Amino acid sequence: MTPLDYFLRWEKEQPNRIFLRQPIGGQWKTWTWAQAGDECRRMAAALAESNLEPGDHIAILSKNCAHWIMADIAIMMAGCVSIPIYPTLTSGTIRNILDHSDTRAIFVGKLDDYEEQRQGIPSSVIRIGCVTYGISEQNNWEDIQEKHEPLQHVHAWDCDDILTIVYTSGTTGRAKGVMHKACTFDTVFRQVAPILNVPVNPNMFSYLPLSHVAERLAVEMNVIFNCGTASFSESLSTFARDLESVQPDAFFAVPRIWTKFRENILKRFSQQKLDLLLSIPLINTLIRKAVRKKLGLSRARIILSAAAPISMDLLQWYDRMGITIYQAYGMTEDSVYAHFNRARANRFGSVGQPLPGLQVKFSHQGEICVKSPGNFVGYYKEPGLTAEVFDEDGYLLTGDKGEYDGDGYLYITGRIKDQFKTDKGKYISPAQIELRMLAGEDIEQACVVGMGIPQPIVLVNLTETGRNKSKDVLIKSLSETLSAVNSTLDHFEHVRKIVITREEWTIGNGMMTPTLKIRRNELEALHLHRYAEWFDRIDTVIWED
Repeated sequence: MTPLDYFLRWEKEQPNRIFLRQPIGGQWKTWTWAQAGDECRRMAAALAESNLEPGDHIAILSKNCAHWIMADIAIMMAGCVSIPIYPTLTSGTIRNILDHSDTRAIFVGKLDDYEEQRQGIPSSVIRIGCVTYGISEQNNWEDIQEKHEPLQHVHAWDCDDILTIVYTSGTTGRAKGVMHKACTFDTVFRQVAPILNVPVNPNMFSYLPLSHVAERLAVEMNVIFNCGTASFSESLSTFARDLESVQPDAFFAVPRIWTKFRENILKRFSQQKLDLLLSIPLINTLIRKAVRKKLGLSRARIILSAAAPISMDLLQWYDRMGITIYQAYGMTEDSVYAHFNRARANRFGSVGQPLPGLQVKFSHQGEICVKSPGNFVGYYKEPGLTAEVFDEDGYLLTGDKGEYDGDGYLYITGRIKDQFKTDKGKYISPAQIELRMLAGEDIEQACVVGMGIPQPIVLVNLTETGRNKSKDVLIKSLSETLSAVNSTLDHFEHVRKIVITREEWTIGNGMMTPTLKIRRNELEALHLHRYAEWFDRIDTVIWED
């Protein structure tokens, strides 16, 4: 079945059940399945009257909100192909995606910097704004609702039709358009749901970009397939309050968010005090319950981390708090039809066991290669790149290196392209070293580098805890972390220096992807010329000047 098939079912069978909840001015506005269906049908009618035909490409540029999902459903009703765009992208990148994807119309929703971003939308592209979020365009969602009658006969999708083109966030090079078919998400979800024990009528909270396959599956498709409810955050400042209010049945975060959550907890309790309280049986239970509720996880039966590696230290810390985080692994190209840890089959440090039906093999370089019904059709207008990412047997080349343990748990050991060679001629795989560095409470982000110098060095961003320490205390703490990490490494891998970079790595300055992965190439381009200078300094801990 397609996502639209499911939506039409619940629109008919559960018309009065709450489907979407959007906070506006501190108050929750809700849409039932029938109300959302009515708005989507009116919008689909407007798209058809704008000479947009089935198969045409329509983009969505917006932060997560109720109208993001309704726009997606309206696009499906009109038989068009959705082009989700990350809401943090600049006008130049937006222009590249719209041009490359042959987009004919765009929904513009909840955004922080639309004045700059609108410059990336060609004049030939039909713009549909949403006044609810302060975006007024040549066409607006609210006006269309008043001017058009609901579309009665929506598009009938074939399972092999292209439903969406998802542009990757691009840790290296430009983004590529990943084409997925209309029934792919259902196929993936049917495998994942029983393994993770996904509840019926799930109550979900959506905040990671819906432009990414993982959030789209975990929230949008989850609530559409299972007749659930999706709630959103009003702003960054209300995020914690909104999440605590919702208390979702499942929660998905990336490692950086788990690090931030821990920092906020340790602002209230020092680690020493927390350890003491957790050692007292009755107090232990009360603290755990209070923390789960404050984080918004009191009802969460499924708690996942993915998109980037998470440190063992962080997983163990949360486990002591009574919060078990299951690490998962997948890609935009395989619709995350890959590996999951789960209840009664969870091993910290691994990314879990393969989903049923997933075929896995390793190349001679140790690269993980997968084949499943979740695999994408190809990159839009890029047959050469598509051919490069599949081997002769049809397996998708993930770019990640890994190995199984004796019980079938997969461990990611690095990236094929992230390896670098020191001037001693030794190859370094940075991923596992970076994970170990993140065990230190002072390091929020770490990037191990070393081209052109004898031994690796590590570039870091500090946590708030680290930034608040005196220089002497911080040097001592970081040096201890470095010593502990080096004791686990072969001599040629030993990290010689910690460099605290002047600039924070953010999405805005291009050092991180919209899914909060480090753009190693950008960091290298910015700092490579200083590696030798830093390596030759006497100090172990260096502040970039």
